[in-house]
Amino acid sequence: MSANDASLHTAVNDLYCEHHGWLNGWLRQRLGNAFDAADLTQDTFVRVLKARSALEIREPRPYLSRVANGLLIDLFRRRSLEQSYLQALAAMPEALQPSPEEQAIMLQALVEIDRLLQGLGPKVKQVLILSQFDGLTYPQIAAQLGISLRSVNKHMAKAMEHCCLMQIQMQLA
Repeated sequence: MSANDASLHTAVNDLYCEHHGWLNGWLRQRLGNAFDAADLTQDTFVRVLKARSALEIREPRPYLSRVANGLLIDLFRRRSLEQSYLQALAAMPEALQPSPEEQAIMLQALVEIDRLLQGLGPKVKQVLILSQFDGLTYPQIAAQLGISLRSVNKHMAKAMEHCCLMQIQMQLA
């Protein structure tokens, strides 16, 4: 282990020992659930470890709460998406419902798609969904949304650029 790795290890260990209990309590207050709080506490420290940022943290509690809050938002978003998916499944005739394995694969795909689309404006997101999921042509999208063909092209370019950048970020994480 290099000296830098040893310093990082010590910094993360100290951060964990000094603030784990506080962060867990902070999350438990917001969630009302000790199990989810414990999971998000661990995920927060994993993020800190992966980011290799423990040596630069000057204000540990604001930093940890910011990281944990982002994970909390992700959890609520994922649960909302899962609930919508389960409602859509419940509305389907039983004979057409996918197997439990297929459901799990589709839910994971929905979560990944949601993550890729995070941060896009509503119009850009709508254009992308109409194109890629509904199979509409650019002229059909322009007509449906009441925007110019040039705007559809601009929105699609922005959406594709965003998705590519998000994919790269997810691979690096």
